[in-house]
Amino acid sequence: MTQTQTPIRRRLDRAGIWLSALCAVHCVLGVLLVAGIGLGGSFLLDPIFHEIGLAIAMLIVAVAIGIGAVRHNRPLPFVVAMMGLTFMGGALAVGHGTDEAVLTVIGVTLVAIGHILNLRHAH
Repeated sequence: MTQTQTPIRRRLDRAGIWLSALCAVHCVLGVLLVAGIGLGGSFLLDPIFHEIGLAIAMLIVAVAIGIGAVRHNRPLPFVVAMMGLTFMGGALAVGHGTDEAVLTVIGVTLVAIGHILNLRHAH
């Protein structure tokens, strides 16, 4: 059972890192395109993107980092990722704009760092 969980957890950690990066790019480009040239506001800033993104991030963190925290008895990756999810959740509350983008980028960066720490503890 351990042999199948480790590769799955590693894949989820890597997916979490990539999704965090994509989310950060989405936020920055969304703000630049909408504020800079007024393009794509109804599509790029649709709250459903952020709600679905947060739900996916929560699921991946729960599985990948949760298993890692239990297996390695090191809470740091979990704590860092949870702080990131908190920032991402806070971004949903502030509305669209620069504040939302800043909170989201901080959040996804912390989530990615949590996944990186989790991968390092796996070795």
